[in-house]
Amino acid sequence: MPHEDLQAYLACLEQKRLLHRVKVEVDPVLEIAAITDRVVKKGGPALLFERVKGSPLPVATNLFGSEELVKAALQIADLEEPAARLRALLDLPGKAGGWLEKLKSLPRLAELGRFLPRRVKTAPCQEVRVDPPSLAELPVLQLWPEDGGRFITLPLVFTHDPVTGRRNVGMYRMQVFDDRTTGMHWQLHKDGAEHLRKSQGRLEVAVALGADPAVIYAATAPLPPGFDEMLFAGFLRREPVEMVPALTVNVEVPARAEIILEGYVDVHERRLEGPFGDHTGYYSPADYYPVFHLTCLTMRRRAVYPATVVGPPPMEDVYLGKVTERLFLPLIQLQLPEVVDINFPAEGVFHNCVIVSIRKSYPGQARKVMHALWGMGQMMFTRLIIVVDDDVNVHDLQEVRWRVLGNIEPRRDTVIVDGPVDILDHASAYTGYGSKMGLDATRKLPEEGYPRPWPREARMSREILERIDRKWHDYGLP
Repeated sequence: MPHEDLQAYLACLEQKRLLHRVKVEVDPVLEIAAITDRVVKKGGPALLFERVKGSPLPVATNLFGSEELVKAALQIADLEEPAARLRALLDLPGKAGGWLEKLKSLPRLAELGRFLPRRVKTAPCQEVRVDPPSLAELPVLQLWPEDGGRFITLPLVFTHDPVTGRRNVGMYRMQVFDDRTTGMHWQLHKDGAEHLRKSQGRLEVAVALGADPAVIYAATAPLPPGFDEMLFAGFLRREPVEMVPALTVNVEVPARAEIILEGYVDVHERRLEGPFGDHTGYYSPADYYPVFHLTCLTMRRRAVYPATVVGPPPMEDVYLGKVTERLFLPLIQLQLPEVVDINFPAEGVFHNCVIVSIRKSYPGQARKVMHALWGMGQMMFTRLIIVVDDDVNVHDLQEVRWRVLGNIEPRRDTVIVDGPVDILDHASAYTGYGSKMGLDATRKLPEEGYPRPWPREARMSREILERIDRKWHDYGLP
């Protein structure tokens, strides 16, 4: 059975001894973030702060801050499980098969129909209506000393495309300006920003705080355009997500959320937002962003306020990113069947670096893979793509470094391209536009400018390895 809601997840974590309750009073300004930062970097448990200065609501942090917590959140024994389910759904073989053959299996996606969200009339998230609506009692955190203020960091922001009516759910930080307004950090490339541009006026918005962890994760996933995040959450949890109509806007929200903020954003209104100590580990500068106006606030009777703390890696978002890496590998392989595995190392804060292993069969294939990946959704933000051969373990960074430093000839094997980059990329000279690099660390073919034979690797024979395994104790070595 999936976790019914956030509080059921917390109860599960407590049973597994993966939750620590902090019973002394803590300050939502900097103190909670500092505690959480230290705990996540030591691989510690989820945290529930029961007494928070200035608010009657407890605060939950570090909900996904380790591989163990992510497994508990999605109720899986291995991070490969969701990808295996998706691969089976798409009828994707593990290694071989052309794209046309795989494309023919797409009708099986109709099986996802049983995970479509289910509408209900009443919901726990609407047990209490705060009148007049005010953000004053919410224990919103300030994470870092130079932040522009307090930020809602784990919001599930629901909007609809004004033209197609399709739902989008994204996670966009919200700086609290006062009791009734916040920033809405819709970066240029985000779906929410596109919905606002299409609206040409006011766009209705609902924000859910706290939900079943599969629903929270779904809001972070870089899904293909038009794919419903709540359907995706239903697939992950193996049961439909219950949705209820909001009270003052024409938007449905998760029925078992902790807190719901209803309101609107006006396409003509912007306000200075930030700076903010971001997931890159650096402060993103202050800039002008849309403004969310609160028109209604509802919550459960004993609501829990959820938050995530971002900053210098590794942080909680690293583990969410690792779920995305494993889950979306089958979709990458659907379009690029030569891809064997991928790794987004933590130091690359997910989008700055990807290591890809491929089954290479023709000249220039590594370059073809680089350009294809840069053309896939949010992978356009990837600053560095490293391509290695299929026998390289992309998760062993020591091996990857050896292959890169040994196999590349800079003039021949480096690809530099210009294009869109992440708005938060502080290294590029211009906001949202800069250069990206690809490194071809595969074995080179004669057609790629390597006329002599590629050297064989020095490997010990299997016979000798088996012999020393048998005799290791005799050598007196530990």
